[in-house]
Amino acid sequence: MNTPANSRSMTDEMLDELLRLLAVWRVELVLLALPTGLGLWLYVRLGLVFAIAAPVALVTTVLCVGPLRRFLGRLLHRSRVRRHLEAAFRALPGVLNEKRPRIVKITRTTFGDRVELVLWRGTSIDDLVKAEAVLAASLGVRQVRCVANAAKRNLVTLTITRHDPFNEAALRFPLLDASHVTLWDPIPVGVNEDGELVTVSLPERNVLLGGEPGAGKSVALSLLVAAAALDPEVDLWLFDGKVVELSAWSACARVFVGHDVQRAITVLEELTAEMDDRYDELLRRGVRKVTRAEGLRLHVVVIDELALYVAGIDKKFAQRFAELLRGLVARGRAAGIIVLAATQKPSTDIVPSTLRDLFGFRWALRCATRDASDTVLGAGWASEGFSASDIAGAHRGVGLLLHEGDTPVRLKGFHLDDDDLRTLVRRARQLRGLPAGPVGS
Repeated sequence: MNTPANSRSMTDEMLDELLRLLAVWRVELVLLALPTGLGLWLYVRLGLVFAIAAPVALVTTVLCVGPLRRFLGRLLHRSRVRRHLEAAFRALPGVLNEKRPRIVKITRTTFGDRVELVLWRGTSIDDLVKAEAVLAASLGVRQVRCVANAAKRNLVTLTITRHDPFNEAALRFPLLDASHVTLWDPIPVGVNEDGELVTVSLPERNVLLGGEPGAGKSVALSLLVAAAALDPEVDLWLFDGKVVELSAWSACARVFVGHDVQRAITVLEELTAEMDDRYDELLRRGVRKVTRAEGLRLHVVVIDELALYVAGIDKKFAQRFAELLRGLVARGRAAGIIVLAATQKPSTDIVPSTLRDLFGFRWALRCATRDASDTVLGAGWASEGFSASDIAGAHRGVGLLLHEGDTPVRLKGFHLDDDDLRTLVRRARQLRGLPAGPVGS
C-alpha cells in the first residue's frame, strides 16, 4: 500500500520541479520556440530550404537591428536576474523560504539592478534586511539593500549592487563650467547609486549637514555656497567657526563672521530686522512669499561649525544665537531666507531640538554610530536601513540626503579641490562686479 503513495509523491515532486524549471526559464524557452516553431511550420509548408532560411533571417535581423538587440538583451538580463533571485529566496531559511517575495519589476541600473518586491502576509522588511548578506553571497554581488515603501510596508525595493558606485575618482562639479547660475534652479550636488544626478532646490528650504571629521561635510557645504555665490542676485551671510572653511567666499559675501559669537549675534539681529522689512514689502505687494517672479533677492545664511555658536562657553550668548537662528529658520522661508548649517553631531545637548527639527532637508555624511546618523537625518531612519554609519571610512563625500523624496538618497557628492575653489571664486567675483584678488581676501 505504501509503494503507490510513495511513487505518486515522487511523481508529484518531479512534476513540480519540471513546472518550476519551465517557469524560471520561460523567457528563454519562448525565444527558442519562436524560430524553432517557424522552421517546423515552413518545413511542412514549403520545404527544408525555407525552414532553414527563415529562422536564420529572423535571428540575424534581431541581432543586427540595434533597438531589437537591446530589447532582447534587457529581456534576457531581467530573466536571468529573476531566476537567480528566486533561487536565492528558495535557499533562505525560515519564513522567507515558505513565503518568498513576489518579484514585480526589475530595472537595470548603472551599477546593478533595482527590483520591486511584494511581501506576503507573515513576512516583513525586517526578515529581508536580516538576509541581505546571505542574498548578496547567493547572488555573487557586492551588496544587497532592502528598503520598504513608506506608504505601503508590503512593497520593498531591493537594490543589487554589482560594482561599487562610489569607488570612482573624485566627481567633477558641473557648475565649474557654468557661466551663470540662478539659485531658483535645482543645484547639482552629486550622483546616486544608479549613477543619476542628484539635485537640491534651495528656495523655501533649509539644510542641515552633519558627519564626523574628514567625512566631507565642509566640501558638501561648499557646493551649496558656490551655487549661491555664482548667482549675483543672492546675498551671502557667512558664519565660520573655524574661519578658514568659508574665508575664500568672504569677498563675495555681504557679511563674514568668524568665531566672535557676540558679532554673530549682532549680524543675526540685523538679518532678523531685514526679514521683518521683507515681510512688510510682501504685504505691500499683496503676496505671501518671495518667488522668482517678484524679483527680490534671496538671502543665504551659511553657518559652518554650528556648535561653536549654539553650545559655546558663554551660555547666555549661545542661547541668544540659537533663539535668533530659530526665528530665521522658522520664519525666513517665505521671506527668501535660506539657512545652511553644518556641524559634526547635532544632538540635543549641542543643538536644541527646537532648532534642529525645523530643518526640512538633512544631509548626513559618514557618522560613527547609528544614533549619530539619526541625529542628522531624524529619529528612526537607521532602523529603516538608512544609516550613515554604514558608509565606509574610505568613501569620503558619500552620504545620505533627505530632501524632496520620501526616503534618504545615498549619494556621492561632487568634489572641489583648491584649484576648483579659486576658479569658482574668481567667476563669482566677476559676476558680482567685484575686483579680482587673492582667494580669501
